[in-house]
Amino acid sequence: MSSILCVEDAEDIGHLLTEILGSAGHCVDWVGDGETALERWQDASLIILDLTLPDIDGLEICRQIRARDSLVPLIMLTARAATRDVVEGFELGADDYITKPFDADILLARVQALLRRHAKQGPERDEAPVHVGDLEIDIANHRAMLKGQLLSLTAREFALLVHFARHPGRGFSRGDLLDAVWGAEFDGFDHTVNTHINRLRGKIESDPKHPRYILTVWGVGYRFTDEAEAP
Repeated sequence: MSSILCVEDAEDIGHLLTEILGSAGHCVDWVGDGETALERWQDASLIILDLTLPDIDGLEICRQIRARDSLVPLIMLTARAATRDVVEGFELGADDYITKPFDADILLARVQALLRRHAKQGPERDEAPVHVGDLEIDIANHRAMLKGQLLSLTAREFALLVHFARHPGRGFSRGDLLDAVWGAEFDGFDHTVNTHINRLRGKIESDPKHPRYILTVWGVGYRFTDEAEAP
């Protein structure tokens, strides 16, 4: 049973989320403000976060959580549907972004899919760390280091990096990456991949405008450098 923190100030939606998730066997901790969320998020297996809260903006809550933890899955559930809001949410580290009004079955499917993927990203003790240039990807211990310095990556960023590292030199379309990292049931947009690639490049590349690890393949998508090309 997973513990899900729902951060939602609207009582009707809070009760609805509690009912939907509780009926699926999850333990739901519903809070109505950002301050309480920041006190309780560390006990959660997954966070569902509204952006418009009475005290702290949800984007700021996401920023603070990601500054302290790179793994906990986080879904933004909000009425903000503008492209700039969606992009900013992903840039701050959201794993998924769902707009209100929402379909209960789709929300639950997204939650279950994200929990499954997060569980699969657990320790794989038989998989040796990958070393490419100054980058070390320790899959077993779910961490990445650049020049010996630990990188702060979200769960999705790490999953994306691992997928690339397992297939050096192979080109992937944005659709390929959505299926492999987000799952075939994810109905997001290609710019979701672009946003995560840009964030990841910003963390592992010395010059993100001239990347040396995650390379653009024009007309295809992206590929990860192989050892022969490593900086």
